[in-house]
Amino acid sequence: MPFQKKSQVQITVLSVILIIAILFYTARIYSIQVVNAAKYTDKNDGAASVRTAVLKAPRGEILDYYGRQIAVNRDGYNIVFNKAYVKDNLNDVILTLVNLLDQSGAEYKDELPMSKEAPYGFKEGESTDKLISKLELAHYATAQNCFDAMVEKYKLEKYNTEEQRKIMGVRYGMDIADFSISYPYTFAEDIPTELMRKISESGFMLSGVSVDVTPFREYTDTSLAVNLIGTVGPIFAEDWDEYKKKGYSYNDKVGKSGIEKWGEEYLRGTDGEITYRIDNEGNIISSTLTKEPVAGKTVMLTLDKKMQRSTQDSLERTVKEQQAKGGTAKAGAAVAIHINSGKIICAANYPTYDSATLGQNYDKLVNDPAKPLTDRAFQGVYPIGSTIKPAVAVAALQNNLYRVGETVNCVMTYNYFNDYKPKCMHYHGPINLNNALAKSCNYFFFEMGRRIGALRLTDYYKQFGLGVATGVEVDDSKGILKQPKSNGGGDTLQFAIGQLNAFTPLQLCNYIATLANGGTHYRASLISKIVSYDIATVYNEGEPEEVNKVEISEATLKAVKEGMLSVTEDGTGRATLGNYPIKVGGKTGTAQVEGKADHSLFVVFAPYENPEIAISVVLENGASGAAAGGIVKDMLDAYFFSNYNAEGAAVPFTVLS
Repeated sequence: MPFQKKSQVQITVLSVILIIAILFYTARIYSIQVVNAAKYTDKNDGAASVRTAVLKAPRGEILDYYGRQIAVNRDGYNIVFNKAYVKDNLNDVILTLVNLLDQSGAEYKDELPMSKEAPYGFKEGESTDKLISKLELAHYATAQNCFDAMVEKYKLEKYNTEEQRKIMGVRYGMDIADFSISYPYTFAEDIPTELMRKISESGFMLSGVSVDVTPFREYTDTSLAVNLIGTVGPIFAEDWDEYKKKGYSYNDKVGKSGIEKWGEEYLRGTDGEITYRIDNEGNIISSTLTKEPVAGKTVMLTLDKKMQRSTQDSLERTVKEQQAKGGTAKAGAAVAIHINSGKIICAANYPTYDSATLGQNYDKLVNDPAKPLTDRAFQGVYPIGSTIKPAVAVAALQNNLYRVGETVNCVMTYNYFNDYKPKCMHYHGPINLNNALAKSCNYFFFEMGRRIGALRLTDYYKQFGLGVATGVEVDDSKGILKQPKSNGGGDTLQFAIGQLNAFTPLQLCNYIATLANGGTHYRASLISKIVSYDIATVYNEGEPEEVNKVEISEATLKAVKEGMLSVTEDGTGRATLGNYPIKVGGKTGTAQVEGKADHSLFVVFAPYENPEIAISVVLENGASGAAAGGIVKDMLDAYFFSNYNAEGAAVPFTVLS
C-alpha cells in the first residue's frame, strides 16, 4: 500500500509538469505563429542576407511671400537598374535598352569620356583620370588601352565594336555610381510616356530594369527671377565622394545655384528605405517598406511673384522702347526692399534667359555680348553717380560741417584745387542742401566732399552697406570701394558725386532703405520662412537682422528727406513722379562711363511720411537719371495699387497658382 500511494503522487506530479510544459509550448507556438508571425516568418524564410535600397523623397518647394508657387515638383518616369533583380544577361539588357532609346530619340546616361563614334578617342576637354584609375592602368594609357581593358573587364568579347562602346558607356557609369542593391542606377531620366509603356510591356526581357515614377523639378514661370531661384542638377563625378558622405545617392539631383543651392539642407527630403531579404543564390525572398520617405521642407521667399514679373516686364519694355527711339540703353536691373527689415521684394534683370532652354542655349548665352546670364541686380557693379549725394549730406550734417539753410555759391567750375578743377553741369548761384539735392548740383557736393574728406566719406559709405557684403543668401558682389590714402585731392571730389567707386543695385537699394528708416542697416535677405511641405508647420522664421546703426539725428534725417522729396516734386525726378498720388522721396543719378553713354540711375523711398519700400533702378547707358523713372513708377504702382499685396495681407495656408 505505501508503494501504491507513492506511485500515485509521482504520477500526479508528472502530470502537472506535463500540463505546464504543454501550456508553455502552446503559448510559445501561439506567440510565434500569431502574435509575432511577421517577425518570425521573415527570420525563417531562408534568407542569407538583408539589403536596403533608397526610396526617393520629393524635394521641398519654393514659394513666394504669399504662397504662390515658384519651384514645384511633377511626376516623371526614370529607367532604373535594380541590382537585386539583375541577372547574368546584364550586357544584353543594356544593349537592348540603348538601341530602344536610340530609336526613340531619347537620351540616356553615358559618362564615359570617350567619343561615341569610331575612332573611339578621348573626349576633348574631359578628364580621363578617374577612368584610368578605375581600370588600374598606367597614367599614360591611351584610349585604345582603356577600350580594350573595358572589353575584358565587362566581358564584351562577343559583341561588335559599336555594341561594345554602347555597353561600356553604361557599365562605366554604373561603376562610378557604386551600382549595388543599396544604390540603384538611373539609366535615363524623364522619358516620354510612350517609351515608358514600351519598356513596361517588355519587362520580361529586361531583367533588373524598372520604370520608376520620380518627382522632377519644375518652375511655374521659367524666366522669373531665374538668377535668384537657381537650378538643380546631377552630382558630378568629382563631387560624388563628398555627397556620398552626406547620404546622397549618385542619381540624386542637388541645388547648383541660387536658392536651390542655398536651401539644399532644407529642400532635400529624407529618403525612405525598402528592405530586401536574399537567399544564398542571390534571389529576392521578400521586400518590405521599412522607412517612409519624408518630403523636403518648403522655402518661402520674401519675393512677391507678381511684382517680380511686373518689374521684369517694365525693365524689358523700357529698354526696348529706348532702343526703338534710337536710345543707347541696352540692359539694366531693378531692386525693391522692405525698409524696416531688409527683405527683398523683387530683383529684376534685363536681359535674362529662360531656364527651360538654358541647356540647349548655353553656348549662345555665354557668348552673348549683352551677358544675359549675369545677375546684374546682385553682381553687376556700377558707379552710382548722384544717388550717393544723400549719404554725403548725412555725413556733412552729422559732423557739423554744414548747417541747414547755409548756401554754397555754385559758379560751375570748382576752383579749390590748383591741379583739378571739375565742373558742375549748370550755374546755380547760391544754393542750399534742399535745392542742391533737387537740382543735383555737383558744385555743392564738391564742397561738401572737400569738407568731409575721403576717409570719413568712405567710412559712411561702409556704414550704409556700400562696398561691403550684403549678407544675402545667394551669390552677390561686394562692389568696389576704394580706400583713399588721404582726405584731400581730386579723388575726394569724385567720391562725393558717386564716381570712382562702384556698387550693385542691391547695395544701392539697401543704402536708401537704411537712410529712409533712420539709420538701421539690415542684412539683405530673400528668406521669409522655412515651413513643412504642406506649409502647415513653421520651422524657421526669417527675422530681420540688424548689421549696424548709422547715427542720423532727427534734424539730419528731416533735412535730407526734405531734399529728396524736392527731387520728385520740383527737381530732376519731377517729370515721372511730380503728380504721383503718394509722396515719394528720391534721387536721380547719371554715372559717367568712358567711351559710352552715361548710366541712368533712380532711387526712391515711399511713402514719404512713413516709408515702407525702397527702390533702385539702373539702366546701363540710359543717358540720364530720368530715363529710369518709368520703371520706378511701375514698381510703385505694383506695390501700392495692386490688390495682391495689400498692407497687412496674411500669408495664405493654401498654395496659390
